[in-house]
Amino acid sequence: MFRFLLLAISLGALPQSALLAQSGQNVLLVVNGNDADSRRVAEYYRPRRSIPAQNVCTLATTSAEEISWDVYQRQIEAVVGNCLKNAGLVERVLYIVTTLGVPLKVDGPGAALNTDRCSVDSELALLYGKLKGVAYPRAGPVPNPFFRSRDVPFAHPQFPIYLVTRLAAYDLPDVRAMIDRSLAARNRGKFVIDLNSPKNDDGNNWLRTAAILIPGDRVVLDETARVLYGEKEVIGYAGWGSNDDNRKRRMLGFTWLPGAVATEFVSTSARTLRRPPDAWTYTNWDDKAHWFAGSPQGLSADLIHEGATGASGNTYEPFLAGCVRPDFLLPAYYRGRNLAESFYSGMPFLSWQGVVFGDPLCSLGKP
Repeated sequence: MFRFLLLAISLGALPQSALLAQSGQNVLLVVNGNDADSRRVAEYYRPRRSIPAQNVCTLATTSAEEISWDVYQRQIEAVVGNCLKNAGLVERVLYIVTTLGVPLKVDGPGAALNTDRCSVDSELALLYGKLKGVAYPRAGPVPNPFFRSRDVPFAHPQFPIYLVTRLAAYDLPDVRAMIDRSLAARNRGKFVIDLNSPKNDDGNNWLRTAAILIPGDRVVLDETARVLYGEKEVIGYAGWGSNDDNRKRRMLGFTWLPGAVATEFVSTSARTLRRPPDAWTYTNWDDKAHWFAGSPQGLSADLIHEGATGASGNTYEPFLAGCVRPDFLLPAYYRGRNLAESFYSGMPFLSWQGVVFGDPLCSLGKP
């Protein structure tokens, strides 16, 4: 299922000078005015991050998770672009935050690396460039200019993109809890890194490198075929999720600390925010009768529901080379990068399948 691509690894550490104190002034909050949950998320989040009224962009669109390219362009991208331009926020805004009830993914033709399919958030990340007159190909991924920038401040115009995260989960209580945890984040706890075997393949090597770049007394690393369940005081997690053949339980049973982030090498983990029945568990691609929302694979929203503050996922097949890289995400987050910059420093492609769940301003602070 996955296509492997070995990419060079930068071992540079993040200097404290790179840690810019961004605020609600740098956030554009995107709300679906037609969706009650979207409005309630915005009402809860906005005062807690002191987001100005002019930084709220209200859409009038469907609450459906999957939309067409035409709907995306007319009802989301064009409206958000106008909000930024009319309020004079094109440069000041660095982060765009979508909310529960804003469409999640864009359907389209094509297959493999030549598909038009993408996540709404990943496409919206290119809006800064589009407002400057840049034309991007519709099909396939676009390289993320911020990828591997663990030691460089994120700013315009050096990085001509927006970092887009999503305040969304299975329901409104889960989203509110995620926001509360982001405000209580502190730099403590363990980074749990779980390989699916001792093999020296790309994904396992990225996990090993992540462990090397974080102090050993803050890391739990397992290189065997067993699955780590029940870990305590977890502030970061990376593993193979439902793509680990030995993973038999949906929930990891971790005790997550406020501010904890998680990423898994799973193709369709952000395909839906509908909650499966409690009895549903992972199956395989041959067992269609027991798929949920068109796939047998795990869901990022399970991580948020269990207590993570941020998580990444994919709406459609990204291939392994398109998944968030833990060897950039976790060290950057440990050293004090905020949630948005940490995840996007590990995201190879835009206009692709990635979704980052969480408050972009969440930060652990200095170690």
